[in-house]
Amino acid sequence: MSYLYLGTAIIGELIGTNLLKAAAGFTRFWPSVGALLAYGICFFFLSLAMKSIDLNVAYAIWAGIGIVITTVLAVILWHEPINFASVLGIILVVVGVVVLNLYGPSH
Repeated sequence: MSYLYLGTAIIGELIGTNLLKAAAGFTRFWPSVGALLAYGICFFFLSLAMKSIDLNVAYAIWAGIGIVITTVLAVILWHEPINFASVLGIILVVVGVVVLNLYGPSH
């Protein structure tokens, strides 16, 4: 169940981050409200996930998946450019998440 909570937290983060972009520095009301609500949901479910998932593992998965999908959405929805350095950095984050999951403190 804790990984379902973590997945929900990740979805909340993705929605919140994209609404934050749409809020344009909190100058647009509804996207601003949506971003705050999405982040509230995100952190609530992240806290539930961390009841049984180690902090470092939960945060690494949350941040790693969030970075990868946020980058894809930024390119597709917001037409933001991506370069080799960005891709390399994302790959390193994913490798870090895998290493934490395979060899972290609970193993």
